[in-house]
Amino acid sequence: MTLNSLVKFPYCLIRSTIVQALPINFSSQVCDARFLRLIASYNDMGSSNTKNKGSADYVEGVVCQESALKENSMQVFELGPDKSKVLVVKQNGIISALGSKCSHYGAPLNTGALGNGVVRCPWHGACFNTKNGDIEDFPGMDSIPCYQVTVEKGGQVRVRARKDLLEANKRVKDMVMRDLNIQTSYVVIGGGGAGACCVETLRQEGFAGRIVLVTAENHLPYDRPKLSKILDATPAKISLRSPEFYEKYGIEVVNGTEAVGLDVEKQMVKLNKGEDLHYDKLFIATGSTPRKPDLPGVNLENVFTLRTVVDANKIAEKSRTKHVAIIGTSFIGMEIASYLSDKASKDKGVHFLMNQVVEGFVGGEGDESHLVKMVKLGTGDLVSAEVCVLGMGAIPNTNFLKDSGITLESGTVVVNENMETNMPNVFAGGDIACAPMLAFGAPVGVGEPPKAAIGHWQLASFHGRVAACNMVNPNSKDVKTVPFFWTAILGKSIRYSGYVRNYDDVVVNGDLEEMTNVVAYYCQGDRVLAIATINSDPVAAQFAERIRSQAPLMKADILSDNHLDWTKE
Repeated sequence: MTLNSLVKFPYCLIRSTIVQALPINFSSQVCDARFLRLIASYNDMGSSNTKNKGSADYVEGVVCQESALKENSMQVFELGPDKSKVLVVKQNGIISALGSKCSHYGAPLNTGALGNGVVRCPWHGACFNTKNGDIEDFPGMDSIPCYQVTVEKGGQVRVRARKDLLEANKRVKDMVMRDLNIQTSYVVIGGGGAGACCVETLRQEGFAGRIVLVTAENHLPYDRPKLSKILDATPAKISLRSPEFYEKYGIEVVNGTEAVGLDVEKQMVKLNKGEDLHYDKLFIATGSTPRKPDLPGVNLENVFTLRTVVDANKIAEKSRTKHVAIIGTSFIGMEIASYLSDKASKDKGVHFLMNQVVEGFVGGEGDESHLVKMVKLGTGDLVSAEVCVLGMGAIPNTNFLKDSGITLESGTVVVNENMETNMPNVFAGGDIACAPMLAFGAPVGVGEPPKAAIGHWQLASFHGRVAACNMVNPNSKDVKTVPFFWTAILGKSIRYSGYVRNYDDVVVNGDLEEMTNVVAYYCQGDRVLAIATINSDPVAAQFAERIRSQAPLMKADILSDNHLDWTKE
């Protein structure tokens, strides 16, 4: 089989082919974080990490009349001589002023969804408390500022804000420092989104004892979803926090180290470098490993999977001047194809070979026998491929738990609504966790929420937060989050919200040819369980808020003359 679509890197040639493969009890070791947050709110809802330098560091002014604010609404107004933006929210008669952009990637929050007590980002679904700006759902590590609001006698709404917070538009939640007199040790295994969020939340919730973060990678936690979108990203550019941040808050990071065993009776984690690590409480978030099929030639050079920044950089480097085949139509595969195509100076076409079986990989001849040159299909055809990227799913990293007594289900760790395993003082989250979620899987108020293991960055971060809250204050927080996925492919923004294991109909609205204003509703019976959108923000965010408030969207609602009438309720 000959393929003619060429994709061109700057200064080089590359061809991209996608093949779809078939087969509150606070102890002496815990500071009252609620008291810390009260102090923060008194100090203009700022961050304790930015010092109060006096009145010269504040901006104050009237932004609007109270009569201009409708109940259950949000608007952006300008504040100060620099015309900085503030988001003003009125809900339940209370007026709040917040940072106007999401702390994750800077999306304008006024174009998102206003829920009950939260504003949800239109791009990626992060949620911020409308009363204090705290981040309540993810992605993102930071909260947004919340400013002082005064309604004057004449009805003028006056806002007072710190200049530094106006400029930054985000803040780090208050965290306690390490107290060396406290010997209690909390261990987190895994340096992904769940682990990174967990260690920060432990300090935010007032735990001042020892925190150890063990990660198999040689880098600090970074923004992993960027890897397939920016293959040449460096660890420094996508790090979630700086080395100084972890040092300041006494969070020990152990790099290049893996857990190879767990003794729950002795409360010890066995590490691959020979030592054992004691824990009083443990959070396991070891993520997953890309699936690598047992096929002839799969171990040839330039056959890649993508998990780490090192993997991404190798793919970017080796793809220059090479023909590339991507096996599998996963989002990772599609994003890689989009990245390579976007780097082309001409002919951005991506050739799809659908419903194909991959039988193996063929090496070159002579001195190139160790290099992949072809992909062999079940039809017997050969596809030219000097670089192959496998996007065929992933396997949870839980082999080291098989003899631990922890309940595993198809390789995933079963947890309850507090992210607890069946073993005392052991929590789990992220890709490996089969955890509850908010969904329309059953009639409202009937039965338990569905459980599933879903490899989404947003869910992993939320798992880390919930686990940390319950490690510090048992039974204080449940997993109440809505699965939310996002990507961008060749300039088209794709969102997915909800969870559906089985559906019997998909109702599609919008222009599929131009890929604009597309909303696909996944239905089961008379209910809409999930939606996927293309260039239709903030519909996915609005649907997520619908699930969060447990207000079912019925199939009949989307079959009306305007299928989006429900977004105006």
